[in-house]
Amino acid sequence: MPATWIDADTGHKLMRLTALGNDNRSFYFHNNPFLPSQGDAGDIMIYYGSREPRQSDRWYKGNESKQLYALNLKTLESKQLTHHATSIAGEIVGKKRREVFYQSNDTIFATNVDNGTGRVVYVFPDSLPRTGITTLNADETLLAGVFSVPEKDSIYKKNPKKSDYFRRIYEAKLPHTIFTINIETKALTYIHSDTAWLNHVQFSPSEPNLLMFCHEGPWHFVNRIWTIDLQEKKPKLMHQRTMENEIAGHEFFGTTGDTVWFDLQKPKSKTFYLAGTDAKTLEEKSYAMTADEWSIHFTPSPDQQIFAGDGGDSTQVAHARNGKWIYLFTRNGDSLRSERIVNMERHNYDLEPNVHFSPDGKWIIFRANFEGSSQVYAASVAKE
Repeated sequence: MPATWIDADTGHKLMRLTALGNDNRSFYFHNNPFLPSQGDAGDIMIYYGSREPRQSDRWYKGNESKQLYALNLKTLESKQLTHHATSIAGEIVGKKRREVFYQSNDTIFATNVDNGTGRVVYVFPDSLPRTGITTLNADETLLAGVFSVPEKDSIYKKNPKKSDYFRRIYEAKLPHTIFTINIETKALTYIHSDTAWLNHVQFSPSEPNLLMFCHEGPWHFVNRIWTIDLQEKKPKLMHQRTMENEIAGHEFFGTTGDTVWFDLQKPKSKTFYLAGTDAKTLEEKSYAMTADEWSIHFTPSPDQQIFAGDGGDSTQVAHARNGKWIYLFTRNGDSLRSERIVNMERHNYDLEPNVHFSPDGKWIIFRANFEGSSQVYAASVAKE
């Protein structure tokens, strides 16, 4: 395929942002991958590249060999940021510090995106079991994550397929603890512990002390979405299920942190909404869509006026008959009006596209495997 083309079914321009050769993946949908430009140099996008092809998100990754790269969205020039012999994880970008934070084994590192200098941020004590960081707070003073017990790793390794390990970990009721690490003082603080499977930990983009997390597991069994103030340390439920088989999940903050957005189905696989709860008042609003328009992940534009969705195939919860599209959504009363942006017919949805808007709001960025390997692409919001 050419590096740029017009989607014949939608009329929108597409660009491949990464070079063929590596298996390249953009970040998970609620993890910010962008750094603002310095002068007119161009905004930066951080992504993962690996020599090991990865065709699915439905298997436990294990010790995956991948490195972090920085892509200039103006020049499309890319440079490798990390060179670790062991696997790394993190997907954390500090816009103010202009650093990427990531973890390798028991050590947290930070690398400056502009000059490539690296440093050790924190080394976990041997007494802590399986531990991982996932998020950075709004003033970039705290990292946060979850640790559990070795039994959780054992379940993953014995049951690497997501459909096998997902319910097993939920039913095991293993202890989990949310923690923070102060980047400057190195203080490790325990925030909240539970035998529920705590996951999806993400800081508010505007409130440094507000953290969101979920009770992971089969969505129709759990009241999933919670926030916690780091000072009060009292979890607050963001959405209460009201009927059998209702689900709410894949939660994310709006760009200003005022609203917690999520996929809402009442009941599962029957009626579909993008819903939002006010993070302070708990006032809730929802916008209806069809099964074909339902998306695995949604994301707001920088000005929060529109949303993008990455669609889904017939094996997903909506069982869409014609859902393999990248969508643009506009609020229209109590529903969403959709526009198809990219035909994803040749994409294997075992790899989830995970949409992001570019910082200027003009492009929808996603990953896809319709050229064989996973690569990162951008689709224009406006037609050519």
